[in-house]
Amino acid sequence: MAKTREQISYNMSRVRSSGSEIERVMGSALWAAGIRYRKQYRKVPGRPDFALVGAKIAVFCDSSFWHGRGWPTAANSLKKNKKFWVAKIEYNIARDREVGRLLANLGWAVVRFWDDEILEHTASCVKRVKALLHKRRNSASNDKDKVRSG
Repeated sequence: MAKTREQISYNMSRVRSSGSEIERVMGSALWAAGIRYRKQYRKVPGRPDFALVGAKIAVFCDSSFWHGRGWPTAANSLKKNKKFWVAKIEYNIARDREVGRLLANLGWAVVRFWDDEILEHTASCVKRVKALLHKRRNSASNDKDKVRSG
C-alpha cells in the first residue's frame, strides 16, 4: 500500500540530526573501547557526530540516503518529488566534502562511516578509529620529541 503525502511528510519530520540508532551504536562501542569523545562538537566545522578533541579526529555517522551513497545511481530510484530530493542530497554531498576540506585544513582527521558499516561491522569501525587515534598520538609525541631535542 502506497503512503500518502501526509504519511511521508510525517515520517520525514521524525528524522533527527542527532541521536539516531547508528550514532547510539557507534557511541556505545567507542565508549566501551575506552575512547572518550564529545558529541555534536560545535567548535569545528560540520559539527562531527563524535570528536576526539585531543587527537583532532572527527567521526561522522552517515546514513546512506541522506548522504547520497551510490549517487547518482541512487537518484534514479527516487519516485516522488525527485527534483527536490536530488537537489537536497547533492547539497549534502557537497557540504560533506567541504566540511572534510575545512577540517583537514584545521589539522583534523576525518572518518566517515556508512550506516550499514556501523550496524553490521561495529567492531571494525571502532578498530579504524582506534588505529587512527594511536597513529595521531604517536605522531604528536614524536613531534614533541623533535621540538625538545631541537
